[in-house]
Amino acid sequence: MSEAIHHRPTISELLRKTTSYLKEKGSSSPRLDAEVLMTEILGLSRVELYTNYEQPLTPPEVDRYRELIRRRSVGEPVAYILGRASFRNLTLRVDRDVLIPRPETEQVVEIAVQYLMEGNWPTPPMVLDLGTGSGAIAISIACGFPEAEVMATDASANAIELARENARTAGAGERIEFVHSDLFEALDPLTTYDLIVSNPPYISEEEWETLAPDVRDFEPREALFGGIDGLDYFRRLAVEAPQFLKPHGALVMEIGHLQGPAVLELMHASDLYRAVRVGQDYAGHDRIVVGQRK
Repeated sequence: MSEAIHHRPTISELLRKTTSYLKEKGSSSPRLDAEVLMTEILGLSRVELYTNYEQPLTPPEVDRYRELIRRRSVGEPVAYILGRASFRNLTLRVDRDVLIPRPETEQVVEIAVQYLMEGNWPTPPMVLDLGTGSGAIAISIACGFPEAEVMATDASANAIELARENARTAGAGERIEFVHSDLFEALDPLTTYDLIVSNPPYISEEEWETLAPDVRDFEPREALFGGIDGLDYFRRLAVEAPQFLKPHGALVMEIGHLQGPAVLELMHASDLYRAVRVGQDYAGHDRIVVGQRK
């Protein structure tokens, strides 16, 4: 009886029970969630979890683990629980003031950096990231093409501070200027850029109701919701961006996977762009629209 009272659960026992529990609570990746949160508590890699499968946890470790699992069980995203997210080769601090960076957005960076690398720049190219959030795009571009002069805006002052902190951590703090601004509103109207990138809010009213609870209930609505049809910000960008683009400067935008035709139509209707095209993500869905100012 004494032995049962003092039984200390092992890594394998807790992972098994937690995976089952999170599955019941609706997690789409219960085993991964259980393992990632366990590594956080123990300071081990996921590989080390398996090589220490029978290691018992101390009561304080069990208590801390249960608290993290409780937060995940009510839908809080793992990235917010950890306070960080991975994006390309960066580790970014995140909280509920910013979206959790998605793998799809990495392709926006790839296109932007490729555009910069292929250009012939007599002076450092100027890049503008609109709606920077955690700073994922701006910091990745600054690290991927250090010659660029990068400015990043966000309508959230808290997001700007977080992005500025992430830039400093990544060693790019001196090469990115952060501005509290709703798109172009606080920018100098006489300054133009070689490249404008944006992952704007693009979830429609209809899509909002179908979002996973851990997105809809925890991530900032203002960074997700793009109006009744999801196109409000694209309407603004299609018309306003050319004023801030140098001749032949490029606009690169992430879009919803069903929005390709509609965003193309907005770009063509403005009659301010050439070479407009839609790019696909790794799953083959429309994900990026690129256009150059005429």
